[in-house]
Amino acid sequence: MTLSRSHRGALAVLLVAAVTGTVAAAAATRGPRVDVLTLDGVISPVTVRLVESAIERARADGSQALVIRLDTPGGLERSMRSIAQRILNAEVPVVVYVAPTGARAASAGVFITLAAHIAAMAPATNIGAAHPVAVGGNVDKETLRKIENDAAAFIRTLALERGRNADWAEKAVRESVSVTEREALKLRVVDLIADSVPDLLAKIDGRTVKTTRGPVTLATRGAEVMPVEVGLRDRFLNVITDPNVAYILMMLGVLGLFFELSNPGVIVPGVIGGISLILAFYAFQSLPINFAGLLLILLGIVLLVAEIKVVSHGVLAIGGVIAMALGSLMLFDAPELSFRLSRWLLLATVGAVAAAFLITMTAGARALRRPPMMGARGMIGTTGVARGALAPEGQVHIGGELWRAVADGGHVEDGRSVRVVAVEGLTLKVVKLENSGGAS
Repeated sequence: MTLSRSHRGALAVLLVAAVTGTVAAAAATRGPRVDVLTLDGVISPVTVRLVESAIERARADGSQALVIRLDTPGGLERSMRSIAQRILNAEVPVVVYVAPTGARAASAGVFITLAAHIAAMAPATNIGAAHPVAVGGNVDKETLRKIENDAAAFIRTLALERGRNADWAEKAVRESVSVTEREALKLRVVDLIADSVPDLLAKIDGRTVKTTRGPVTLATRGAEVMPVEVGLRDRFLNVITDPNVAYILMMLGVLGLFFELSNPGVIVPGVIGGISLILAFYAFQSLPINFAGLLLILLGIVLLVAEIKVVSHGVLAIGGVIAMALGSLMLFDAPELSFRLSRWLLLATVGAVAAAFLITMTAGARALRRPPMMGARGMIGTTGVARGALAPEGQVHIGGELWRAVADGGHVEDGRSVRVVAVEGLTLKVVKLENSGGAS
């Protein structure tokens, strides 16, 4: 049977309607769901990408809300602003939950919490200390005052937009005040305290929040919790953008390239060093770098490499280690944002680099003092046995070989032990050893 064009069109419409109805029915029977993203650590460009993708996923999946479990000491100002903007413009409600117990929302975390449609905290948590830090140092008072005023205006806007305590928010920036979860609830900094994610979903059920698509009433009681899995790529980037990891990668790169230059053709140290340096420089793009510290570290690298080519008796190497130590101290200059290197890591790393170069230079010095093992000079001092009498010329057996020899100081009997005292062309000058044994 052949269908006409009109019949085929009607059949296609029926199929589309059937599929759409099936999908709608499945969505209706699935029940409400809530996506949960865990942010633990410094706020960085990687964090921005995670939040952006989580918001988009929650919108696409029709989730009731996106819950961000937050525990952060702070982070980069530009990353914080990007996250706050994405939350403010989200079509799906975003709930920031400072958790688990013992967590904090400090510095940039305060801005992110206040930007949320609903802000909640777990017991025994705290929020505050949002005073801006001039990353990299060398910022005059007038510039620092402008940065502070800008941050205060931004956090006040966030608080007013969400109906929270704008005066306290401004104090968190200007005076670095910090409060516990109970004080935050009393001061209207956050909306509620929840013991867990299920408790949070039960308490926000029925609340109406304003999003960019209009008012949304939450139906989260008993909702299915869907954790947002962090991809391998983002997990890897999040690891290497940790200041301590980035520093270790840089030092591995330095050591690898040094050993490759000092021992050309080994290949493996050069490959590892090159990869480590590239990863370190990628991480530095996302971190607040003090360029004076970075230049000192690069100077240290140049001095250590120059030690290979220039005989300085260790002066260049010592200067290189000192430059690297000072540069490491200055590399990240923002302790409030947890961008300062661990002192133990710094001491261990610089100590390991210094020890590596010390061992290398010591081995080189010993090699220079060691008598030559090959060539004419290497023969001097070796012992052998006369093969036939030396009167004064003859042959001696040394190192499994027969050599033409001339006795220095008289006749040498056959089988007598001799020692080489000089080499003239292919002829050895030998002396008789006293108390020597017979032939060998």
